[in-house]
Order: sequence, then structure tokens, then C-alpha cells
Amino acid sequence: MKFHTANSFVGTEAWDATDIAEIDGASVRLHWTDKPYKWHVNDGQEVFVVIDGEIDMHYRKNGKDFVQNMVPGDICHADVGDEHVAHPLIASRVLVIERKGSV
Repeated sequence: MKFHTANSFVGTEAWDATDIAEIDGASVRLHWTDKPYKWHVNDGQEVFVVIDGEIDMHYRKNGKDFVQNMVPGDICHADVGDEHVAHPLIASRVLVIERKGSV
């Protein structure tokens, strides 16, 4: 058994992560960030859970830009082909579940 205290994890740079588990080819990782990621399109499904902090999830749908504010407990499911980028409003921790090696 391994236990993780998410609120105490701090990376040395934005989007640093600690591996929690690999389950049937999916990675479960805890990320710490204080800076936006990059616009990207998923090549597999992704589940994004805000553990601590606050994130504005920017995404594009039918050529239009949208923003969804996310606070602890909020979950985002990005499907294959969904273009998005996470912008933390403060230092944040997120749990990301996706195919191992996914973008």
C-alpha cells in the first residue's frame, strides 16, 4: 500500500508530476503547476480532477473558445480530439488519468 498527501506535493517546475499508478495501460499522475500548460489535442481520453487550487480550463468547440472554471472536486473528461489548455489561477494540484505516454 502507498499513500499520497496531494496537498503537500510541490514540483520544481510547472506540470511536474509524481506517478501514482499504471492501470491497464493508463497512467494516474498527480501534477503540480503554477503556470499554464500548452494548447493540445488529446490522442486518447483524459480525466482531469482538481485536487487543490483553481484552474481555468480553456477549450475549443466548433471553432469557438470557451473557459470553464474548476475548483477542488471538479472533474473534466476530455475525449479524443478535444483541444484544450489548463490555466491555473493559483498554484494547483490535479490528478490526471490518461493513456500512458499520451500528449
